[in-house]
Amino acid sequence: MIEIRFHGRGGQGAQVACLVLAKAAFMEGKEVQSFPYFGVERRGAPVTAFTKIDDRPIRIKSQIYEPDHVIILDQKLVRSVDVTSGLKEGGVVLINTEKPAEAFADLNVNVKTVNATQIAIDHGLGSKEAPIVNTAILGAFASATGLVKIESVVTAIKELPRKPDANAKAAQAAYDAMEGGA
Repeated sequence: MIEIRFHGRGGQGAQVACLVLAKAAFMEGKEVQSFPYFGVERRGAPVTAFTKIDDRPIRIKSQIYEPDHVIILDQKLVRSVDVTSGLKEGGVVLINTEKPAEAFADLNVNVKTVNATQIAIDHGLGSKEAPIVNTAILGAFASATGLVKIESVVTAIKELPRKPDANAKAAQAAYDAMEGGA
């Protein structure tokens, strides 16, 4: 089973991102689970969401404590939340930031970065002050891990009720922006 943990802030779309990733994997014939972790969160507060992907039915219904990969929608969370807790060896930590991966060398994990914020702004997703980065980060994740195809991600995104074409273009732009890919 492949387990992905999302760290974001309320309003950034972490919950929608985990659902879209699950839908993309499901379209590829995988078994999936996707769910957020809710407390008393409010817009801007740290939130966590989870996606599980497997070739067999997933019977374990729990949070993810030892993720294969971590997706971070807000770079400030890297220093305020233990985002690498339980990360399995070889896992990718994908961070939405304008900084290069080397800026996070102290994490001692495989870090990939993408400026999903700028991509979201460029595609009119959210506002300049509060861009919605979830679809862009999924395109980058598809490139960084090869876990799902970008075509599946784009198809799943196009089923979103708001700005499906702009969201799909943002995902493709982030996919294209990743150097080297999986």
